[in-house]
Amino acid sequence: MDDFMIRALLGGCGIALVAGPLGSFVVWRRMAYFGDTLAHSALLGIALGYLLGIGLTVGVIAVCVAIATLLVMLQEQRQLASDTLLGIVSHSTLSLGLVAIAFMETMRIDLLAYLFGDILSVTVADIQWIYGGGAVALAVLALIWRRLLAITVDEDLARVEGMPVLAIRLVFMLLIAAVIAIAMKIVGILLITSLLIVPAATARRFSRSPEQMAVAASLVGMAAVIGGLMGSLFWDLPSGPSVVTAAALMFALSLMAPIPRAA
Repeated sequence: MDDFMIRALLGGCGIALVAGPLGSFVVWRRMAYFGDTLAHSALLGIALGYLLGIGLTVGVIAVCVAIATLLVMLQEQRQLASDTLLGIVSHSTLSLGLVAIAFMETMRIDLLAYLFGDILSVTVADIQWIYGGGAVALAVLALIWRRLLAITVDEDLARVEGMPVLAIRLVFMLLIAAVIAIAMKIVGILLITSLLIVPAATARRFSRSPEQMAVAASLVGMAAVIGGLMGSLFWDLPSGPSVVTAAALMFALSLMAPIPRAA
């Protein structure tokens, strides 16, 4: 197998491993639109990364973290609904990114590669980012796991019991922001949310506990990466969309499979 294919498999499976547990919480907390908003803001990070010369990954992480913090603060106010806020921020940041890129007349940027990803161009440095950053993200998630579960089940009750609800929510959103920034190169800005949501939705029907679902979501995500890359290799298909299509097919098949009964 060619080296670029091995790097693509390692990178994609690393992203799926981290996205599984985080995506499970995204599904439980009904935050799919939040993931889209952060993904759209990544384009602004790309533009700033080019303009300031700080590197694309650093630029995307900085913008995603800033947007995640802003969203947590805005969600505390009661004047606008959350979906309205997310819609405003999502489309505003996407448009700002496109406008900023349009001003860079001396620089050619392959927008399609950023919108839909190019997993076959993953480098060794990318893999180091994915596994290093992913390990930190999973370690932080393990530390806040029980409190985040309690907040997900009943946020008001968790607040009454003295849990730092705002801080836990902020940490969780920052974790998603970091993973989206790192995964952008794999499946692109427009498809990142799918890798978070679809494997978790597939695993949900067959899991009897939150921990089971988190592990199963990671396994489904890795299977989608392998299946999508094989499809891309044998049929000359675009790699990022193929990964998401494989995940969607697995979800469709899961709907037809019988749900296992409890022993």
